Amino acid sequence: MTNNKLTPISIVAALALFSCTITGDNNKSSMSDNNYVTSEEKLTALDISAPDAKTVPYSQEIHGLDLDDDYFWMRLSDEEKEAKKPSEKTQDVLDYLNSENDYKKKVLSPTENFQAELFDEIVGRIVKDDESVPVFYREYWYYTRYEEGKEYAYNCRKKGSLEAAEEVLLDGPKLAEGHNYFAIGGSSVSPDNKLIVYGIDTVSRRQYTLRVKDLTTGVVLKDEIPETTGGAVWANDNKTLFYTKKDPITLRSYRILKHVLGTSVSEDVVVYEETDETFNVGIGKTKSEEYIMIGSHSTLSSEVRYIHADKPSSEFIVIQEREADHEYHVSHYLDYFYITTNAVGAKNFKLVKTSINTPSRSNWADVIPHRDDVLFEGIEIFEKYLVLEERRNGLTSIRVKSWDETEDYYLEFNDPAYMTYVGSNPDFKSDKLRFGYTSLTTPNTTYEHAFKDKSRTQLKQQKVLGGDFDVANYTSERIMVEARDGVKVPVSIVYRKDVVLDGSNPLLLYAYGSYGYSMDPGFSSTRLSLLDRGFVYAMAHIRGGSEMGRHWYEDGKLFKKMNTFNDFIDCGKYLVENNYTSSEHMYAMGGSAGGLLMGAVMNLEPELFNGVVAAVPFVDVINTMLDETIPLTTGEFDEWGNPKKKDYFDYIMSYSPYDNVGELNYPNTLITTGYWDSQVQYWEPAKWIAKLRDHKQGDNIVIMHCNMETGHGGASGRFARFKETAMEYAFLFMLEGIEK
Repeated sequence: MTNNKLTPISIVAALALFSCTITGDNNKSSMSDNNYVTSEEKLTALDISAPDAKTVPYSQEIHGLDLDDDYFWMRLSDEEKEAKKPSEKTQDVLDYLNSENDYKKKVLSPTENFQAELFDEIVGRIVKDDESVPVFYREYWYYTRYEEGKEYAYNCRKKGSLEAAEEVLLDGPKLAEGHNYFAIGGSSVSPDNKLIVYGIDTVSRRQYTLRVKDLTTGVVLKDEIPETTGGAVWANDNKTLFYTKKDPITLRSYRILKHVLGTSVSEDVVVYEETDETFNVGIGKTKSEEYIMIGSHSTLSSEVRYIHADKPSSEFIVIQEREADHEYHVSHYLDYFYITTNAVGAKNFKLVKTSINTPSRSNWADVIPHRDDVLFEGIEIFEKYLVLEERRNGLTSIRVKSWDETEDYYLEFNDPAYMTYVGSNPDFKSDKLRFGYTSLTTPNTTYEHAFKDKSRTQLKQQKVLGGDFDVANYTSERIMVEARDGVKVPVSIVYRKDVVLDGSNPLLLYAYGSYGYSMDPGFSSTRLSLLDRGFVYAMAHIRGGSEMGRHWYEDGKLFKKMNTFNDFIDCGKYLVENNYTSSEHMYAMGGSAGGLLMGAVMNLEPELFNGVVAAVPFVDVINTMLDETIPLTTGEFDEWGNPKKKDYFDYIMSYSPYDNVGELNYPNTLITTGYWDSQVQYWEPAKWIAKLRDHKQGDNIVIMHCNMETGHGGASGRFARFKETAMEYAFLFMLEGIEK
């Protein structure tokens, strides 16, 4: 689902702990005792005034209505943004965005030293010379490592043994030199281990240029392919590459091309083009390395075609033609394709198999049947074992089943709220399963499970630097909140054990709630900066995700989207009613589609929260979904609905944050965005904040941070992104009067 406009943003990335252990009200200064200014009235007294965006009348007619948008002028095309010399229109937009950044800086100026301290604190928890757990694949041990003082990783390998000489495949720090933004997309080593193909993005629009490096000489070949999704697949001849091309305007992944090394890119052959604009396309290779698969997918439908990897010039064969509301995913084992499918009657997915020679649906036979109470999420195939990822009662699980059917069991875990997942297991013949485990109080841990004796070996646990971190100081809970329609919504909670839940505690409530993405309760060392200052952290697993099964997703999309917002509000009210916090001390955070959640909740219950952090928020739903030239819009119709249809238009209008801004006492709000964002364009939050200022009552602060060098995911460096995290935390601490 990586092509979706609104993939979830990791607002609080995983890191480690600070030594401060002051909690609760003991560390809160009264507003008269600190330097913070937390109202527009006080800012005005200091001659600090908010930007006043100009209005330019603009209207479009839809369904007999005039849809007015006085801030439409803020929208720039890619050409206007990329022009070497800004036009008058572009300069107007830049001036406005810069004025918002200047205002934000002035409002937060009393926290500048604190932000620097928070950044140092957060980064100080990270192991600077960290290294991933090596993974064995085709004669080599592969891993990534960091060096102290470097923002980017080295991708490396060693042949045969971890004692062998290191070979640097991709030198991240060197490749990133001279770029304000830098990201490596997918990388793949050729079957003979001599070449590597990788993608580079230096703009932050998720458009990657593919390059190929000869690992025997270190020379980068002349083959260079622009406007791709960032990865490529090798045929078994070690010279043919298949890659996915993006539409340069909409950024939809729409073509699969074949490139032969040493030939001109202009000669590349289109082997498949997806003409349905609601579908994206991608390409991959089975774990067996015998088959290359093209997958076409929309929100609710998929179609897979394949060729043998030894025959790159053959025609792709469709496994099962696309059908409405049918999704399926294909793996290979021996003479069979193993397929996870939600075909009629299998809403939560099941596993079937079919002969490679007769792959269509009429020949599918059940392997793992559908279960109403278990969401079947995926498989990992080994020579002697089948590993299944499942979700039951909102929690992830790993099931191990031998092919000879003599064994069938689940791995056991103890935390009340946790996340487990299958890790990197490229070796088909391995007798061990690599998997990960984390909880709200347990740092991310990599294990190996031995199939033979069921023993478990810890390979690595995330280190939390700083000296004072102790799991015993924290506690986690998992509660079920009854929503207004009687549905029970899981909430995962973590806080320090010395925090007294008397209603006076600050609390941050986080959620996402879209696309069926499940938000699992994992550890974040960054979050410790909140917890050690008395914050309670809560994650609401609201409808729109898939935490409780496929129905959980379907009950939070299209004409049921309002459930997503109501669930979040009801969880917030429960936390207040049960003394986890109060409205004066409760805060909300969400990013991307979670930013839509923030905007909707602010309109529905503006005084439930003291503050909101809305990151890269999708708030201008109607205008964006009406414009199919905006990147990725057409693929979103199954999620939100197509507003060109009157019933969808009316329903989206009932919650679209930008269209429902009213004369309300909105909470203190920090909005973040990126000028180069290709998923939620910068103008959505920019228009939203301007309209909020036009209508909001009271004198709560509304500010926006626009990173002029990045896109949807923020800064690209390993540490740079935490400057925004420090700013977000400082904003929350400012509202709480916390100064250290």
